[in-house]
Amino acid sequence: MKPASFTYARPTALDEAVQMLRDAGARPLAGGQSLVPMLNLRLAPVEQLVDLGRIAALRDVSETPAAVIYGAGTRHVAFEDGLVPDASNGLMRHVAARFAYRAVRNRGTIGGALALADPAADWLLTVVTLEGKLHLKGAEGSRIVAAEDFALGPYFTALAEGELITAVEIPRRPATECWGYSKVTTKIGEYAESMALALFDKSAAKARLVLGAADGAPIVLRDTAAAWISGTSGEALRPLILKEIDAAEREFSAAKRHMHATTLLRATQDAAK
Repeated sequence: MKPASFTYARPTALDEAVQMLRDAGARPLAGGQSLVPMLNLRLAPVEQLVDLGRIAALRDVSETPAAVIYGAGTRHVAFEDGLVPDASNGLMRHVAARFAYRAVRNRGTIGGALALADPAADWLLTVVTLEGKLHLKGAEGSRIVAAEDFALGPYFTALAEGELITAVEIPRRPATECWGYSKVTTKIGEYAESMALALFDKSAAKARLVLGAADGAPIVLRDTAAAWISGTSGEALRPLILKEIDAAEREFSAAKRHMHATTLLRATQDAAK
């Protein structure tokens, strides 16, 4: 199939794009790796497509002593190839190199991936785990939302009508922090069946454990992370993990519940290495 007829605009300024997106039926286009196939299948009706590709401000990357702020138009490949500063001790580069395919990573953007909020997508899990913040801009002004509060459900976010993600702010992770990453896919490049990230900083007595591909927003396992940093490890964590997974009320099958618990355990073991 081919998309239904629509008008096409290519603004060069952020304010211009925000103004265009106030119109009903307007949709932003970032990398297009998800939107264009949906347009072709006529699953995403649009009257006007607002291409953000020429807005230089969306590709800016800036640094502060506390964080790196990545423009929402920063492409996946920029992380994979180390073309942007790293706030994550190498985690973002590692993750970026392991999702989809190189052709997709050449065009896709971090802001577009987060705005889609696919539960099985890697950037949402990663930015939540790294305690990131999303900079948003719309006709009513600008605001900042914690990544953990951004995804409200599958493909459902805190973005208001006509609002854009302009940047992703990642706090600089301490050099003493280790990370672990585990992902289950049916084949390389496919969306995950289960995935998890773990952060462990023994010197700061701080740990963070997050489950992705969880049929909704990522699940942050705070109680399990607290037990982990206190000395519980390996299979002894499984009952705690299962308790927190069940508390999320996602209605996983027994097989999926077991898979998620195992993925989380593998992430903790990877971090411990």
